[in-house]
Amino acid sequence: MKLLTQEVLDRLPSNDDTAELGIDDLTVQVKFFNPTGAATWYVYSYDPDSGIGYGLCDLGMGYPELGAVSIPELQAFKGMFGLGIERDIHFKPTALSTLMEKVGA
Repeated sequence: MKLLTQEVLDRLPSNDDTAELGIDDLTVQVKFFNPTGAATWYVYSYDPDSGIGYGLCDLGMGYPELGAVSIPELQAFKGMFGLGIERDIHFKPTALSTLMEKVGA
């Protein structure tokens, strides 16, 4: 599965555009998850030149945190049964603060 379609890219602001915003001002635009594991990434900005996105990273160990994620690394990952990271096609843009409360960050 292609993680970043043109539709998703059109919605994602650049990392520079969100650098000065507070948590209450950020909106997560896309959710990625490992279908055979517990990891989930909620991305609110992206730099196409570096391939780095920023968002809430929950690796399923009980300590979700805000940070950077390499989208090319997610795209290249192959887990159990050869399955890669998936994009949640049903995810609706959500306030970052709401997601942080939900996952206990």
